[in-house]
Amino acid sequence: MKALVHTKPFEFEMQDREVPKIKDDEVLIQVKAVGICGSDVHGISGKTGRRQPPIIMGHEASGIVNEIGRNVKNYRAGDRVTFDSTVYCDRCFYCLRGQVNLCENRKVLGVACDEYRMDGAMAEYVAVPERILTPMPEGMSFHQAAMIEPVTIAYHGVERAAIRLNDVVAVMGCGIIGLFIIQVARIACGGKIIALDIDDRKLEKAGKLGADLLLNPTKVDLKEEIGRHTEGRGVDVVLEAVGLGDSVNTALGIVRKGGTFVQIGNWSPEVSLPLQNLVAREIDLRGSYASSRAVQWCVDLISAGKIDVDSLISEVAPLAEGAAWFRTLYDREKLLFKVILEP
Repeated sequence: MKALVHTKPFEFEMQDREVPKIKDDEVLIQVKAVGICGSDVHGISGKTGRRQPPIIMGHEASGIVNEIGRNVKNYRAGDRVTFDSTVYCDRCFYCLRGQVNLCENRKVLGVACDEYRMDGAMAEYVAVPERILTPMPEGMSFHQAAMIEPVTIAYHGVERAAIRLNDVVAVMGCGIIGLFIIQVARIACGGKIIALDIDDRKLEKAGKLGADLLLNPTKVDLKEEIGRHTEGRGVDVVLEAVGLGDSVNTALGIVRKGGTFVQIGNWSPEVSLPLQNLVAREIDLRGSYASSRAVQWCVDLISAGKIDVDSLISEVAPLAEGAAWFRTLYDREKLLFKVILEP
């Protein structure tokens, strides 16, 4: 099969690889669409340690079941499917509690790190366990299904936020995850949603997808502007989808006393926090990692027209052009929300 292989920092090759051999509980999927995730783009520099070459990346994908293992019960050849990015064991303490994203044995498709190596879906075929599959409904395109994984990240973040009716919710960062958070939060609450970003083009998109107030922190006094809309208190909930020190502290500064701060972005491995600010104002600080059994919910939301994924697909290209698109995304040559590759 043809595969896009990350061979060294910033470099890829189209290679001939053997079609994966499936285990008894696995299916072989003919990949029809695979998205380039921001974590993949970040990983090509070699600095994260999560994409150690050589590796076939890709964990946002959809396709057609080509072959099934002897123990597979719910799928057959020809079925259209999408799948979770997390390969969980379904046996450990966390899996049995329903927290599969915290699985003690978890692996992620398309990741190669010190602990494990697992090729992903930027190839003609990929093998995955039956337990992480979800069927695609009739009428859903392969491109739409390849967008479900990032929707699940937003869905889980909103779950972690425990948003209540009429809460004022702020979303820091209007990249692909932030824009999905805005849409999911719009469903979860009837209150005001505030979008924050330093790129006015992203803010414009946020407004089209449900944000009520668009603020660029470099152009306005955030505390003053947000105070005008919250009787001076600050927002009830803030979801941070960037993960840089400045954005984290900016977001933390606008949440009210007793409010909730959910950290989703993790671009920087470490940031400094104003501990006294956090403690004295009793901010509820929560992390949000991947998602937990959310794929079917997100399939249903997209199918029902509740979540717009189509307008966030910026480009569709052949897998053979993947190397060039990785470089374009890394260099941020133009505003792109999601690039989808077709093997």
